[in-house]
Amino acid sequence: MNPINKHPLKLGVIGDPIAHSKSPVMHTAALRECSIPGSYSALHIQPDRLEAMIRTVREEEYRGINVTIPHKESVMELLDELGEDARRIGAVNTIVNEGGRLIGRNTDGIGYVRSLKEEAAAELEGRRIVVLGAGGAARGIIYALAAEAPDRILLLNRTPERAEKLAREWSDLADIAALPSERAAEALKTADIVINTTSVGMHPHLEGLPLDPALLRGSEIVSDLIYNPLETRLLRSARQQGCRTHGGLGMFVYQGAYAFEYWTGVQAPVGVMRRAVLASMNV
Repeated sequence: MNPINKHPLKLGVIGDPIAHSKSPVMHTAALRECSIPGSYSALHIQPDRLEAMIRTVREEEYRGINVTIPHKESVMELLDELGEDARRIGAVNTIVNEGGRLIGRNTDGIGYVRSLKEEAAAELEGRRIVVLGAGGAARGIIYALAAEAPDRILLLNRTPERAEKLAREWSDLADIAALPSERAAEALKTADIVINTTSVGMHPHLEGLPLDPALLRGSEIVSDLIYNPLETRLLRSARQQGCRTHGGLGMFVYQGAYAFEYWTGVQAPVGVMRRAVLASMNV
């Protein structure tokens, strides 16, 4: 599939807030690198304007848009079709416009797993994985991890009922169980990989910690979805303990790369996209 023609592609990202987004920098660089005429804009859309914006996507022939907080769930009912990934995860982060028919996809989980495998853990089969958090971000990650045949996925969450509900919902995908956060020491005793899916430690609250680093053994891979800062306090502490660490930049780039490929039918220039994001962060 390659929808590129003589008309420039119209792309964008919607969210509230949205000014902080690095998606325009990343996708603009990708379009330029692939010599694809088009533009990618950040669109500040408050919840009461979401339905009107989706109509605009149809009428103004946007080829596609990314969707971020707080619209990932509420946008689903406004679309014509959902991919299996978006339906099971319960959230959409990418919309593809196929001739006026809007299709919702979710590239967060597959983007994360691709990054984790390339940068930190080439093999996930048989691994014991602890996931911190059970919110919207966790759902996409867990769904994609389950497809990798891990030995077990253990969810740690401040509200155990939420994690238990998620574990029951996806019991058909993998061995998934839940524990309250206060039992973190028990959960981490046999963990191979620890993944923070919460926002604790994100800019500007840089001193936040989603768990006590003293509980780490030093042999785990510790991963954080946050990419601003590139190294969170959790990752810094884990590195100092001897753990291998993995930040969230790769997930951000790869979820964008999959979206780019859905829209263009062209292989995304991942290296160019990553460098554009890093340059925008003055790194």
